[in-house]
Amino acid sequence: MLAAMSTPPPRSSSQATAVTRDRGDACPGALRLHTADDGALARVRVPGGVLGVRQAEALAEASRRLGDGDLHLTSRGNVQLRGLAEGCGGELARSLDAAGLLPSAGHERVRNIVASPLSGLDGLGLRDVRPWLSALDTALCASGTARGLSGRFLFALDDGRGDVAALDADVTVRAAEDGGALLSLGTAAESLSVPGEDAARAALTAAETFLEAAREGGARVWRVTELPFQDGLPGRVRDRLAAVGVDSVSRPRTECGTSPAGAEGGPPPGTVGDALSVHAPFGRLTPLQWRELTALAAATPCRELRLTPWRGVVVPVPDLTEEQAADALARLSVTGLVTDPASPWLRVGACIGRPGCAKSLADVRADAAGSLAATGGAGLPLYWSGCERRCGHPRGERIDVVAVESGGYQLSRTTPGRSPRTAPMADTSRLAAVLGEITA
Repeated sequence: MLAAMSTPPPRSSSQATAVTRDRGDACPGALRLHTADDGALARVRVPGGVLGVRQAEALAEASRRLGDGDLHLTSRGNVQLRGLAEGCGGELARSLDAAGLLPSAGHERVRNIVASPLSGLDGLGLRDVRPWLSALDTALCASGTARGLSGRFLFALDDGRGDVAALDADVTVRAAEDGGALLSLGTAAESLSVPGEDAARAALTAAETFLEAAREGGARVWRVTELPFQDGLPGRVRDRLAAVGVDSVSRPRTECGTSPAGAEGGPPPGTVGDALSVHAPFGRLTPLQWRELTALAAATPCRELRLTPWRGVVVPVPDLTEEQAADALARLSVTGLVTDPASPWLRVGACIGRPGCAKSLADVRADAAGSLAATGGAGLPLYWSGCERRCGHPRGERIDVVAVESGGYQLSRTTPGRSPRTAPMADTSRLAAVLGEITA
C-alpha cells in the first residue's frame, strides 16, 4: 500500500498521448503464461479482488505444486503465480477452472475490475458496490465484443469514497449521493450520470463503445487515454444507452465531486469497520501468511478475502469482538504481514528485480528492504525499479528509484505537470541524504 496522496485534476484529452500499437497485446493471463527468469508467470484475474475461501485455497495449492509457493499481488488486486514449471499450463488451467476462477476462457484476461475494498464494511461509502461487481463481471463474460479488450483495460467501481476512482481506470463508475452513478471514460472532460441499477450495463457499454471507436479510427490501442478523440466517447455512450432504454445525463467532469482527504491509498492496516486489513511488503504473500489469512476468513460468516490494488488484503470479520480482532492481527503480524498503519512499508514498492527479471540491473527488493529505515523523511511513496521501464510504478507524486547501468540508482521526484527533480545515488547507504536533496 502506498501513502495517501491528493488526487490531481483529470487530464484533458489534449494532455493524453495518442498511441498506435505495432504488436498484439502480450499481457499474461492464466491461460497465456509469460516466461521470466525465475520460470513461467501466470496472472489470475480476480474481479474486485474478491476471493472465496475455496478459491484462495486453490490458488495456494496451485502455487505449492506448480510454482514458487508464494502468491504475488498486483496493483490491480489480481494474483500472480511465479516460478511455474515448464508445461504446467494445462494442469494450472484445470485447477483454476475447478475453483471457479475461470468462468470464461475467452474473457479471462479482460476481467480487470477494481472495486472499493471496504465497500459495505465501514459505513463510509455511499453504497455497497458488490452488486455492481457481480453484474459487471457476468455481463463482461457474456459479451462477445468485450473479448477484444486488451489485458490492460481497467474498470473501477468506486463506492463514493474516491479510492479506486483515483487509479486512472479506463471506465470508472462512482456512486453518487442521489443514489445514481457517475460514469467516466479515461480522462475525457465529460462524465455521464446514470441510474444506479444500470451502472454495470453502462460500464460494459462504455467499453464496447471504446472498441468500436478504435476500430473506426483505425487505431490499434489498448487504453482509452491512447485514443486521440476520447472526449467524443461519452456522447457515443449516451446514444447507445438511450437505444436500450437507459437514461443518462452529461455532466462536466469537474462537477462530479472530489475525493475526501486521505481516501486515496487504500485501507490502512489494522481494524477498519467490520474488517481486518493488512499490507504485504512488495505484494508477496508466503504460504504461511496466505494460510493464516484464509483460516481467518474461513472462521467468519463471509468466508472471503478482498485483495486490494495497494497490495493489501482485507478480511471481512463482522462477528469478531475487539479482543478477538486484536489477537488475529497479532498472529498475522508475527508472520511478517504489516498491521501497523505507521509502518514505513506502506510507502515502499518495487518491481520484481533480480533474479526474477532478466532486464533488471539490480536486486531492487533487497536494496529497498535494506534501506527501509531511511525512507521516513521522504514524505512521498518510493518505488524501486530495476530498469527504465519502471514496471508496476504507481500513479501520482512519488520518488522513483531506478537502477542504472553504471551501477547504483537515479532518484527522481515525479510530480504530475512538473519537471522531475533528479539526483544520482551510487550507494544505497546515501538514500536519506539524496532524498533530502530532491525533496527539499
